[in-house]
Amino acid sequence: MIINLPSSSSSHSLLRFINSKTPITDFSLKPKTHFSKPLSSSPCSRFSTSSNNSSSSSSSLLLFKNTRFRQGTRKKFTTLAINGLDFENAQSVVEAVAVLTAIIIVHESGHFLAAYLQGIHVSKFAVGFGPILAKFNSNNVEYSIRAFPLGGFVGFPDNDPDSDIPVDDVNLLKNRPIFDRVLVISSGVIANIVFAYLIVLVQVLYVGLPVQESFPGVLVPEVRPFSAALRDGLLTGDVILGVNDFEISKTGPNLVTEVVDVIRKSPNKKVLFKIGRGGENLQINVTPDESTDGTGRIGVQLSPNVKFSKARPKNVFEVFTYSGREFWGLTYNVVDSLRQTFMNFSQSASKVSGPVAIIAVGAEVARSNSDGLYQFAAILNLNLAVINILPLPALDGGSLALILVEAARGGRKLPLELEQTIMSSGITLVLILGVYLLVRDTLNLEFIKDLL
Repeated sequence: MIINLPSSSSSHSLLRFINSKTPITDFSLKPKTHFSKPLSSSPCSRFSTSSNNSSSSSSSLLLFKNTRFRQGTRKKFTTLAINGLDFENAQSVVEAVAVLTAIIIVHESGHFLAAYLQGIHVSKFAVGFGPILAKFNSNNVEYSIRAFPLGGFVGFPDNDPDSDIPVDDVNLLKNRPIFDRVLVISSGVIANIVFAYLIVLVQVLYVGLPVQESFPGVLVPEVRPFSAALRDGLLTGDVILGVNDFEISKTGPNLVTEVVDVIRKSPNKKVLFKIGRGGENLQINVTPDESTDGTGRIGVQLSPNVKFSKARPKNVFEVFTYSGREFWGLTYNVVDSLRQTFMNFSQSASKVSGPVAIIAVGAEVARSNSDGLYQFAAILNLNLAVINILPLPALDGGSLALILVEAARGGRKLPLELEQTIMSSGITLVLILGVYLLVRDTLNLEFIKDLL
């Protein structure tokens, strides 16, 4: 499962989607904005002082950080950058793991049920890859949890030398008509799409959809102890309405960056901040400290000045209207962000992350606002669906591509050795990349870095 997931906006972070071009649906709630794009916390910046021989249908779990999603009211703002992932809250980690596991199970259950309901033999159902950690057998199917949480697979005994099933059995997947095989292989993607829509539907019914109302200025959600900002009088909750001659009388996604630029360019020079605090307007001079790289820093976190509320449907028609618009908005965002990733892959390759990073994102979402888990789960499902349909070895799309080649050849299959070489090479590459990302992302966790 390759995931193109929200990135957190502190330079390399995973939680916020940057450069999203998804159209915004407002449901006549102006000047508020209803999100038909992936849910994320508002962008903020921190300036501180510191296998076997059987056939299988599989999904691999990797992550591309290049999407943007918004999230409801945050209890606190924390940087969840890939160079410092934080697993402080065990409960939020468990929730994120549960969401991720459920999505993998849904995907593989799609393959499994499509085969089972057609009477096709299935031999394995696995969550994860590699060595088996736990397993049990039921109705000639081995269900297992495996060591590397990079996705999962459903195994078929088509070419298993240990299988007692005759090679010409009509209920082997390889002996079924092309349509039956296409249905089995594509059902994982279909299951994730359906699951994503159901998640959005449940969110609309029981939680409501987030609506963002934007206000002028830049919010200061956190002031660091012993920082230049605290020393000179800035407080948590202040709203910056102007910096020197730069007036912030509008709203917009670039305001935080513009304020940051002024601070960075002013080490050891007084910067005049026009502040909104408790209904009063103040002027405060702050002298940024000089960082080791020569830029200014004041020890605050900045974010757009926004407030969040919930839009709830008033009738059944609005339930399906809201759900449909939100679902298609999320889908557009996922597809568009993946397109941007592949079009700029040379620049995006370093941003690929694995399941540790995905869990870290989910943990941050759960820690900030548990309602965000709905959008997190929907985005993961849609990413998994879109990525797995790509015609790449080891993904569902790779298997579909081989079947389409067979159809184009008039029903003549490619040599078995060639098919196995193509698929096994893809699985090997995914496993190698996955293990590398597991190690890299784990070493980037804050508590691991502290130990080292």
